[in-house]
Amino acid sequence: MLWGLLIVGIVIVLGLGMFYMYLQFRAVLMNGRKPKDFPPKTRRHKSCIAAIPVAVLVLLCVIRPYFWVVPVLHLLVGWTILRVIVEIVEKVLTKRDQKKNLIEESEPTEGKDKETRAPRRHIPLWIPCVLALAMTIVYMSIAYYLAMHVCQTNYQVATNKDVSDLRIALIADSHVGVCFDGDGFAIHLETIQAQNPDLLVICGDFVDDDSIREDMLAACEALGKFQSTYGVFYVPGNHDRGYGNSRDFTYDELTASLEQNGVTVLEDEIVPIGEDYYLVGRKDRSMKRMPIEKLISPLDPSRYTIVLNHQPNDYDAEADAGCDLVLSGHTHGGQLIPIGVMGELIGANDATYGKERRKNTTFIITSGIADWAIPYKSGTISEYCIIDISNEET
Repeated sequence: MLWGLLIVGIVIVLGLGMFYMYLQFRAVLMNGRKPKDFPPKTRRHKSCIAAIPVAVLVLLCVIRPYFWVVPVLHLLVGWTILRVIVEIVEKVLTKRDQKKNLIEESEPTEGKDKETRAPRRHIPLWIPCVLALAMTIVYMSIAYYLAMHVCQTNYQVATNKDVSDLRIALIADSHVGVCFDGDGFAIHLETIQAQNPDLLVICGDFVDDDSIREDMLAACEALGKFQSTYGVFYVPGNHDRGYGNSRDFTYDELTASLEQNGVTVLEDEIVPIGEDYYLVGRKDRSMKRMPIEKLISPLDPSRYTIVLNHQPNDYDAEADAGCDLVLSGHTHGGQLIPIGVMGELIGANDATYGKERRKNTTFIITSGIADWAIPYKSGTISEYCIIDISNEET
């Protein structure tokens, strides 16, 4: 229901925005003059030309909505803001000219007005149009690069528990098929492999609602070739189960393929890592799952507890339960400004990105190695994380 309302809202905003854009293109072609100032034939001609770029944008949004809707919305917002700025500048310049005329006036004589009004200043309408288009191209190009280019982010975590050093490679939100296919995922794994992690953990949203079986199988096979001391571990995300029946594979087929390639699937389950660590894999918040305090209650508190939880929204309970380290994804680091801030304001997430400490628990959220649906990121990056845990005395 919520997604349906969101889609309807986006369509309405786009429709109104496209009409506004058409009016602006027509105003540029008519140089700010009213349509009735032109002969009917000229008016129709200019109106048809103004409709062409709008029609092209509509067609692109229909063919590839995930790719084009976001840039078009940014163009609409940018153009609207610039038009408002232009209006303000025009009024300021006009008032300044009027004030200047009053100051320069000689003493009024009989039959002469005391005030000479300056004509309204007009900034060419093509200026905000060109500026908005240029700003959108630059901004969205940067956002596309940030989504498609994967960085390495390093974290150091110290503990007073008597543990051996452990290196964790963390990935989340690969959404296979959006920013890369199965073969592209394999290439990223080779880069991660070069960091020699002791284990690789996948914090959910391994696939997307639009992922195809071929890419899913290729990505799982790549995980089967990954070499580490303790193996590869996976917990589900909300998109892994899928919404509706749009995919050509099921969640059960996904987990079966992961397990066939040596990946340990954790759904409210715990595995020991060496002699010093526990790895706790939680089901996603969208699934029926155990409370964290009940899940880890049987564990030896002297060992270091690492929790994998796709969505970062159970911080208080995880800290109260005595978890040592909690790893999450889901937020994409905010993905697009100002989504990250909104997620925290409405209580959907306890945090959006990075490392923080609450009580005796360290929380780390990755912005994800890819993106959901939209291949753009602003104000954040695509990444995998290398986390080194060590005793604080070493």
